[in-house]
Amino acid sequence: MSDLRCVIVTPERTEVDVTATSVTVPLFDGEMGILKNHSPLVGRLGYGVLRIKDAAGVATRYFVEGGFVQVADNVISVLTDRVAMHETITKSLADEAMSTALAMPNTSPDQTAIRDKAAARARAMQRVAK
Repeated sequence: MSDLRCVIVTPERTEVDVTATSVTVPLFDGEMGILKNHSPLVGRLGYGVLRIKDAAGVATRYFVEGGFVQVADNVISVLTDRVAMHETITKSLADEAMSTALAMPNTSPDQTAIRDKAAARARAMQRVAK
């Protein structure tokens, strides 16, 4: 029986609220798998694929754009700016995001930070689109 619950929330609304047997989240420095009765934690998400496996063994994949993950009492709470179904990330969309990022100005430290963040997002999209 699956007692693990995964909730993905964006600033606009709750996007996903499902039960699962396992969840893999993209942290800023790698991936982490979470199973039932995982110890409590808070982590910083990176750009990448979040996988939710249900009791039938079917994995649903989402592209998340940073944020935070919290695990407590068999509830995985994912707070992210944006989430999209993995299948919606195409090569042309990723290439467009990279072109947009590289066209951003970078004449000040603030502009450079914004451009670097956009480029990191685009690189993650390109990895997912392959």
